[in-house]
Amino acid sequence: MPQQEPTTAPRRTRLSAADRRASILEAATAVFADAGYRRGRTAEIAARVGVSEPVVFQNFGSKAALYAAVLDRVADRVGAELREELETCCGGSVATLLDHVLAPGHIDRMHARGSLGALLADAAALTEEPPIAEAYGRCTRRLADELTALLARGQRAGEITADLDPAAGAWWLLSFVASHRFRGTALPGASRTELENGLAELTRRMLTGGARPGTAGS
Repeated sequence: MPQQEPTTAPRRTRLSAADRRASILEAATAVFADAGYRRGRTAEIAARVGVSEPVVFQNFGSKAALYAAVLDRVADRVGAELREELETCCGGSVATLLDHVLAPGHIDRMHARGSLGALLADAAALTEEPPIAEAYGRCTRRLADELTALLARGQRAGEITADLDPAAGAWWLLSFVASHRFRGTALPGASRTELENGLAELTRRMLTGGARPGTAGS
C-alpha cells in the first residue's frame, strides 16, 4: 500500500508591523461602530484580525488609545468619501452633494448601528477619557476643515451663497449632524422625522440661498 505524503497546514502570511496595525484599526473601527466603546471588546478585535489580544495592546497600549487611533482614521475616511462622492456621483457640484447629504432619511442612515456616524456619536459622550476626547476634537476639526473647503469651492462655483462664512457653514452642518442623537431621544418617531426634514431643508436653504443644483446664475 503506497504511503501517503504527510500533510502540512498552510503557512499564514506574516504581516508587516504597518499592515498588522492597519488590520487592527480596520477591525476596531467595525467593532466600535457596531457595539460602541464600552461594549466593544478588544478580544473580538483580535479575533477578527487573527492575533492574540496582547498583540492589540502591544500595538496601541490601551483600549482608549486604540479608540483614539480609530477616530484619527475616521477623519481621513470621511474626508476621502466626501471628495470621492463629490466627483463621482455629484459631477463636482457641491450643491448636489449637499442635497444628497441632507436628503430625507440620510442623516438617520448616517447614524445607523455600524456606521461611522454612530461611532462619532458614541465618541462625543466619552469626555471622561482624555485620549478619546482629544482625538474626537481633532477628528471634528478636520471634518470642519473638509466641509469648509467644500463650501468655499461651492461659493466659487456660485452654488453656495456668497455672503456665507464657509467655516461657520461647516460648523453649522457638523452641529446639525452631531445633535441627531439628542433629537432622537427627545422626540417620538413621526414628529422627529418631520422635524429632521424641516431642519435639513432649512440648512440647505441657508447654505445655497434656496437655489437647487443647476439653477446657479440663472
